[in-house]
Amino acid sequence: MEPKTVRRETGQRSARHIDSDTALNALVAGTVVLTLDGALPVEYLNPGDRVITRDSGMAVLRAVRRMRLRVPAVSIGADTLGNARPDADVVLPANQEVLVRDWRAQALFGAERALVPAARLVDGEYIRHLGPVDLDLVALVFDAPHILYADGLEVAAAAPETVSA
Repeated sequence: MEPKTVRRETGQRSARHIDSDTALNALVAGTVVLTLDGALPVEYLNPGDRVITRDSGMAVLRAVRRMRLRVPAVSIGADTLGNARPDADVVLPANQEVLVRDWRAQALFGAERALVPAARLVDGEYIRHLGPVDLDLVALVFDAPHILYADGLEVAAAAPETVSA
């Protein structure tokens, strides 16, 4: 058995560590996003693609930032936030903002709907902390803030000023 060491291997990117206080609206590679060309894995999207949004119907993608980071992550079980919300088990960065529009918004946040980091929804059974995990993330950047449909969830897109190249 080999000891746990940190090293860079040919063809692999090492993960940068992001602490739990850093806001991060980015999706894990493999997350399916609704676009006008159909449901596509987030890593297939490119600037100029038209993404379906909750708030404006459609928005043109301005930039795509791909990164490998070590971040606190949260697992959300299928159907936890409603029928097909999400449509399968998903992993999100703990600080990915999720739009909640059911009884949870009223009970937890005193509002009809709330945009909250996934970590604030943790219940220990259906929504669980995974701890720091190395993830391939894709941040979708638009001209304005938007709510996207990703794996059956409504999530916030990255704000242009919060994503570095």
